[in-house]
Amino acid sequence: MTKKKQQKQQKEEHIEAKDNTSNENQKSLDLEAQLAEAQQSAKDNWDKLLRSQAEMENLKRRNAKDLEKAHKYALDAFVKALLEVKDSLSIGLKSAMDKNATLEHTIEGLELTNKVFDSTLEKFGVETVDPVGEAFNPELHEAVTMVPMPDKKSNTVLEVVQVGFTLNDRLVRPAMVIVVQ
Repeated sequence: MTKKKQQKQQKEEHIEAKDNTSNENQKSLDLEAQLAEAQQSAKDNWDKLLRSQAEMENLKRRNAKDLEKAHKYALDAFVKALLEVKDSLSIGLKSAMDKNATLEHTIEGLELTNKVFDSTLEKFGVETVDPVGEAFNPELHEAVTMVPMPDKKSNTVLEVVQVGFTLNDRLVRPAMVIVVQ
């Protein structure tokens, strides 16, 4: 090879080596930038995870407190409504003990108190089971005794000894009844 060719080839190799070094440096810088970006992204995601976990713990605590309060004060409205009945009874007792009280006024006061009590129970989903004349239903009634009566239809409620109650259509206390045999 001629000297000029050799020099030219060396220059080209030198330029090529420079380009390769430059490309490698560029690739290295790109990889470092990508690594730094990935590390920052991982750190951000870790922070988000920790915050989410803390928020979930706070939410659990708040829900537990709310549930505890709901259980503790569930009967609050019911008790307030019953206090009206208590007040009515107290006023009735006070007026019954008055020297000028009559039996009619006392009975009238008791009837009004009973109406207030019934409306209070009704307001909270408590219904009375008073099945006089209805067919005996063992799911709602409890037979105290059976009485033979040829002129009445068999298996019907003749008399209610004690009324029953349901709460939102669920039996709380069955009605105690006398049934026709």
